Amino acid sequence: MSKESSLHTPMYFFLSHLAIVDMAYACNTVPQTLVNFLDETKPISFAGCMTQTFLFLAFAHTECLLLVMMSYDRYVAICHPLHYTVIMSWRVCTVLAAASWIFSFLLALVHLVLILRLPFCGPHFFCEILSVLKLTCADTTLNQVVIFGACVFILVGPLCFVLVSYTRILVTILRIQSEEGRRKAFSTCSSHLCVVGLFFGSAIIMYVAPKSQHPEEQQKILSLFYSFFYPMLNPLIYSLRNAEVKGALRRALCKESHSQLV
Repeated sequence: MSKESSLHTPMYFFLSHLAIVDMAYACNTVPQTLVNFLDETKPISFAGCMTQTFLFLAFAHTECLLLVMMSYDRYVAICHPLHYTVIMSWRVCTVLAAASWIFSFLLALVHLVLILRLPFCGPHFFCEILSVLKLTCADTTLNQVVIFGACVFILVGPLCFVLVSYTRILVTILRIQSEEGRRKAFSTCSSHLCVVGLFFGSAIIMYVAPKSQHPEEQQKILSLFYSFFYPMLNPLIYSLRNAEVKGALRRALCKESHSQLV
């Protein structure tokens, strides 16, 4: 499928990074969670917990920024199609992707440094930052303030950018005269909108909504969805709702079956 020229575009470049993030999510959390299911009395080591927390935050931040980059790509493609290749050049895409990774890991490092200064009074089983802070024996006000500030900067701000981008995309699509043109334009955005809704919706409920709005059990369910099910849904959404991906997959399977017959 790498030989498919239709998939060598900025959108699929960002999508490949999104796939890497989703695989990293699973590799970071699933193995230890399976161990805990088999032996509920065996906690994660302190070093392992800190590593898992750092990577969880880093990948979550990266995914958020990548989704913003993808929304900007769709905005340029639909609202400024004649300038698309100039604005979204491969150099620009590479810089945006690299900046997303670097900034995300630096922000996760800030959270980790603030966590390491705290003493802990209990064992670690699932190392998501809010769960880790509940096990501390000291005041976590500074951590909570930094988390809220980071959420505003990394969740609310990007979500507003995405909403503004899609508002302008919608206005542009409605101006298209042909029904086929409008349908095609909508189809290029539908998968991304589904992923954006799932990611930002669950993340904002977890980290921005008041604690009274979601008790501890509900928070655990959201954490599981955010960590396990969401990364599995992304490939399904983008493959099942994307005609180019399905077409490339069919052609690849046909070539494989033909080569076996020959």
